[in-house]
Amino acid sequence: MKNEYPQDLKYVDSHEYVRVEGDIATIGITSFAVNQLGDIVFIEMPEINTDVTQGDNLGSIESVKAVESIYAPISGTIVDRNDSAIDSPEILGESPYTDGWIIKIRISNPEELETLMTVEKYISFVEG
Repeated sequence: MKNEYPQDLKYVDSHEYVRVEGDIATIGITSFAVNQLGDIVFIEMPEINTDVTQGDNLGSIESVKAVESIYAPISGTIVDRNDSAIDSPEILGESPYTDGWIIKIRISNPEELETLMTVEKYISFVEG
């Protein structure tokens, strides 16, 4: 998979992305993370209605090469999770920015969005 970094997303240095729609943040992992991990075989996610704080560990992604933690890029309450990714974790690698999202959080502290990276900063970070 080619590394792609959609312009409308925010990014964090642990390779999660955030798509903001109103007060809902959709969280997933970037194509860079997917390429580093290789074939994804298992994902662990938190339960719906869990309150999280920016930086909290949300679960893990296991690939044939490694196990990596997923971190909350923003604080809030988990309102949805992608259960189809639990059943078919390879979806994270096939379409990380669409069908391969991980969780959705109702944002409790919108100011935290200002601490996230723009696409330009993220590209500089991963290719720097």
